Amino acid sequence: MTNHSETTGSFENGDIAYDGSAPEHQVTLRTPAELADALPYLLGYRPEDSIVLVALNDRGGRGRFGGRARLGIPASKDDWPFAARQLAHGLITGSERRGAKPEQMVAFLCQEPAADESGRDVVRRLEPLAQKLRTECGHLDVPVIEALCISDGRFWSYCCPTDGCCPDDGLPMGLPGTSVLAAAAAYAGVQVRGSLKELRARLLPWETAAALEQEIALDTAGLSLVPRILDEVERASVAEETLKLAERVMTRFAGTPFLPGDARADLRDDQLLDHEEAAALILGLQDRTTRDRAAEWMEGDEAGPALRLWRALARRCVGPYGEHAAAPLTLVGWVAWSAGDQLEAREALAMALGADPDYLFARLLHQACNEGLDPESVRRCLRAERQGRVRSKTADACAVAAAVGAETPQDGPTTRDDGAAGADAVATLPREAIGTGGGAAPTGPEPASRPCRRTCVDGPVPAGSRPATSRTDGPCAGPSRAPGRPRTRTSGRGGPRRRGADKSGADRGSGVAEKRP
Repeated sequence: MTNHSETTGSFENGDIAYDGSAPEHQVTLRTPAELADALPYLLGYRPEDSIVLVALNDRGGRGRFGGRARLGIPASKDDWPFAARQLAHGLITGSERRGAKPEQMVAFLCQEPAADESGRDVVRRLEPLAQKLRTECGHLDVPVIEALCISDGRFWSYCCPTDGCCPDDGLPMGLPGTSVLAAAAAYAGVQVRGSLKELRARLLPWETAAALEQEIALDTAGLSLVPRILDEVERASVAEETLKLAERVMTRFAGTPFLPGDARADLRDDQLLDHEEAAALILGLQDRTTRDRAAEWMEGDEAGPALRLWRALARRCVGPYGEHAAAPLTLVGWVAWSAGDQLEAREALAMALGADPDYLFARLLHQACNEGLDPESVRRCLRAERQGRVRSKTADACAVAAAVGAETPQDGPTTRDDGAAGADAVATLPREAIGTGGGAAPTGPEPASRPCRRTCVDGPVPAGSRPATSRTDGPCAGPSRAPGRPRTRTSGRGGPRRRGADKSGADRGSGVAEKRP
């Protein structure tokens, strides 16, 4: 379970990864050192400030890795019992739903020492948390056979059979990439992508001098765009302008040469997108219908440039516009999930919920991704909506041609049209058609008087998932927030603070597992 903030006590929004059907490459791990070395390869990244549980399933008398779950270590010790219960229950019951309750569990606590600490101090401080994990798993009849603390390049075991088993200074970790498991992972094509902090850096708002210029551009764009979005007639025009601008920027991105390294590539993309364009796109995407049509760029040659654009827009949601990042971050998560990158998908969706805990599209996608569902059901829904607009455009052209006595266009291949105003990608389909098990969703476009992204069922509903809270299309209770400059409050440091941030300014996060419904 990955929460939006690794080091704060907000831990409801997490990720659980289950074993897939990829070809097996058997490697036998016999010692705690080999288990400690295996952790980055099991997760696909290096965990930081994390609680990690890894399930073991029996196969022919041998333990086989099953589901994995990660959660940020809560800063407050008072939250540790809840965190341990949530993590153990989420992984074990989720595995049971998939038909394979774990027989055993391995626990990891990963945290670097503070300025006045040693690795041994970290081990002693986290020992109560390790005991809570062992107790919670035991309550569910799944014993923890090994619990390791990894800190400062060394590891310690909490399950030593004797007092002198582990030296006080711990045992050194091996050099990264030098173990048998590292060689096997390289052979199998498994890559370790650095830390979650490095992944998040691609999606966090700017904190440079250019952030002020972007904030001014957002303020200026809001003066003209927000009244038009609130206008029933002009709203459709804003949607068309937003989508066409997004296509132009994607074409610009696609035409640039490849740059190695995430940081260099992101910097190049930032230089290709000016402040005014970014402001218009960010505000335009606050409209749910526009956002759902943008979500159709999810596969093929469109997916790569779209993902780069959504990342760039997330970085432009600066200052008091942090809540507006929920839309581009959700699109990052959706395109990444559609492309098979579950790590970036879960992290982006968790960050979207950190920006706006009530963003239902992000919540549903995050839940579906955590449950290991296939994104194809959502892709089918979006493809159908896109094709429906193309057919509607063709039918309109035929009607006009017939009315003026012109030759009716013949059936045949048609080009994609992003110029027709479309209803929500899911609101026009019965929920049972995409496996939600609920009743039919209301049809028709979202009420024009409420362009706020919180007015109705917020996006495609993944097959097999259910929203944690019941919501239907139509106006929400309570006041609506226009997609322009948000009302802000200041933190103790004098800077703007997003809703969903604690007193220190760190995101509390929200979602399916972190105190988010």
